[in-house]
Amino acid sequence: MLSQTLSLRRTFMLCVVMSLATGRLSAAAPNVLMIVVDDMNDWVGCLGGHPDVSTPNIDRLAARGVLFSNAHCIAPVCNASRVATLTGRRPGSTGVYDNGAKWQLINPSLASLPQHFREHGYHVVGGGKVFHHMPGFNRQSDWHEYFAQRFDGHYQDRLHRGHEVSNFAFPAGFPLNGMSSVKQLARPPRNAKEFDWGPLEKQDRQTGDGKMVQWAVEFLKQPPDQPFFLAAGIYRPHLPFYAPRKYFQKYPIDSIKLAKQRADDLEDLPGAGKAMASQRREDYELVVREGKLVELTQAYLASISFADAMVGRLLDALDASGEADNTVVVLWSDHGWHLGEKQHLHKFTLWERSTRIPFIVSVPNAANAGVVCNRPVDLTCLMPTLSEVCGLPELAGLDGVSVSALLNDPAMVWTRPAITSHGPGNHAVRTDHWRYIHYANGDEELYDHRIDPNEWNNLAADPSFQQTLESLRRWVPTQDAKPFRRRKKAQ
Repeated sequence: MLSQTLSLRRTFMLCVVMSLATGRLSAAAPNVLMIVVDDMNDWVGCLGGHPDVSTPNIDRLAARGVLFSNAHCIAPVCNASRVATLTGRRPGSTGVYDNGAKWQLINPSLASLPQHFREHGYHVVGGGKVFHHMPGFNRQSDWHEYFAQRFDGHYQDRLHRGHEVSNFAFPAGFPLNGMSSVKQLARPPRNAKEFDWGPLEKQDRQTGDGKMVQWAVEFLKQPPDQPFFLAAGIYRPHLPFYAPRKYFQKYPIDSIKLAKQRADDLEDLPGAGKAMASQRREDYELVVREGKLVELTQAYLASISFADAMVGRLLDALDASGEADNTVVVLWSDHGWHLGEKQHLHKFTLWERSTRIPFIVSVPNAANAGVVCNRPVDLTCLMPTLSEVCGLPELAGLDGVSVSALLNDPAMVWTRPAITSHGPGNHAVRTDHWRYIHYANGDEELYDHRIDPNEWNNLAADPSFQQTLESLRRWVPTQDAKPFRRRKKAQ
């Protein structure tokens, strides 16, 4: 098993050596298909996060690769997560903690994953949402070609087309959820322009994600002679939760199972934890007050199944291309999503539902296909792992380490935890069994996942767990760069 993988890696390294002499990689170097999904928590069949979810295509990818069942995002917010994942550097290293900071303006010399592959002989293309989807966040020079994201949400579509959005109003027939406050763009919800869900009367290929996937399918029909790096960014299940009607029909409204909740769940949280749970509480209370939580949950599940169908089309196209036996396939989500746990909607927290994500790596000819790795990892591992597996030079200054050893031996001893950060000084440390949360003001939480998978019992104040706390505190990041703030234009 190990010798086979090491032999494959030696072949890849030989390709790199040859590239130094020829100026390009050998065609024998592995391709990369990187699939990114948006706001997808662990409600995936192979992760067992929801009893009724249907994700046959993500499950079949897991069956041909290594599924990291204890994988976590670096930050529970889109831009910060994607910047950290695609540069290998935590928010505390870059100052990118939220959706407002354009990373390439902060440090234009910072290397990204696609740029790294492009600089070492790969033909690098991407489409959809890979970096943050707002205008100006995707550095175009990192790619040879990029298929601009298409949107089903009316606000984002107008924004990206350069249309005036200050006078935005939903078109006739929308919002599909029928909520008057959303139609009026009132508050709550916090961001009514995106706060919608419901079935679209469209075919898959007519949707924004469908158009991006069709572009990727066409690319795979005629792949370049040189090794390629293809990034396909699927926008679902991000709000608005729109998907073709057939995906809603998979989940009859009268059989929807809601996320598990406990009425007194917030009582043992410290002040900082209660404050974090209250972010966008108004959205949660609005949905509950109007009796829409079941519909919202149905729409989230439907959006997951639609995203899964897009994954299936990508895998089918790769198999039909003849390149599957020489292509590394990786799938990851930028973070999870709450649907009522801790009386919270959205992401923006340091609890399991917001941080746990699907993460799968499939390496050609691997002997460990279909194996589950339960060791804790976070996505700072992505850049060093793909670099190592594909034989690219190691980048200096990364915060993460390669997990290629876990691809070889998923059950090996692994002492490094997964770490998630949300704002300066707020960090979660996830080990095999424990979640420890340290807030900037010194507040703490501790959960034992062996007996408390829903994180209902905070053990941090229990004297009998002080030794455990001490062992986990040492993993809390000590570097918390000052958050980057956009400068206001001079008047």
